Amino acid sequence: MNLPIYQVDAFSDELFGGNPAAIVPLEKWLPDDLMQKIAAENNLAETAFFVPTQKGFHLRWFTPTVEIPLCGHATLASAFLLYNKLGYSADAVTFETTSGDLIVRRKDDGFIMDFPTSKAHPVATPDGLDQIIDAKVNGVLTCEQSIFSLVLTDSEEDVIKAKPDFNTLMKIAPGNFILTAPSEKYDFVSRVFVPEHGIPEDPVTGSAHCVSAPYWAEKLGKTELSARQVSERGGDILCSLRGDRVDLFGKAVLYLEGRINIS
Repeated sequence: MNLPIYQVDAFSDELFGGNPAAIVPLEKWLPDDLMQKIAAENNLAETAFFVPTQKGFHLRWFTPTVEIPLCGHATLASAFLLYNKLGYSADAVTFETTSGDLIVRRKDDGFIMDFPTSKAHPVATPDGLDQIIDAKVNGVLTCEQSIFSLVLTDSEEDVIKAKPDFNTLMKIAPGNFILTAPSEKYDFVSRVFVPEHGIPEDPVTGSAHCVSAPYWAEKLGKTELSARQVSERGGDILCSLRGDRVDLFGKAVLYLEGRINIS
């Protein structure tokens, strides 16, 4: 078996920025355990697989350890690949996923992804969370529709300097969380930690903004938001709230293409 594979840096217009995703286009599904092994071998935050359907494409996402229900950067990378390498030319592409139909359309030199929002609500702050995250914690919110909790802190500097102790963190809660704060240059900044899914820190996370953007929209009283994920690689996301949906705008760039040889 010989399969095409591509790697795309999503939420960036420059190589080595944003969040890298591997994309494997398929004509039909591989066994789940084989797709998981490919994702583990790639050892990226996400490997996406898609197959054609009558609507568009059925899309699935795998971390190195588990299949997940929603991923923004690998969806963006998949759309970029379809339009820029695989000859897709319709005005929009529909991805059928476990989180419903996700529609992506081109805009200028980037893409707009139509994603569902997830409403977060306050919960008690676990004892010692400040010390475990190494940042002042002003509150914690959780969300039943998402794997992420929101952890609020004072400033962009607090978010950048945080050094979570994952071993201790996973013994309490939250295990997967978005550390976020207001910013002078952007409406808000964040970092995203997903140790329960084998990703200590995710560089730029579209799905996390399904949780953080609605929170900041309500907090700031606006529906158009500029966001920056201040990881080492970093990336920008423009968020536009529409009721229970959010449009996420980002760019992408192709890093590599090759073949997977499976004997």
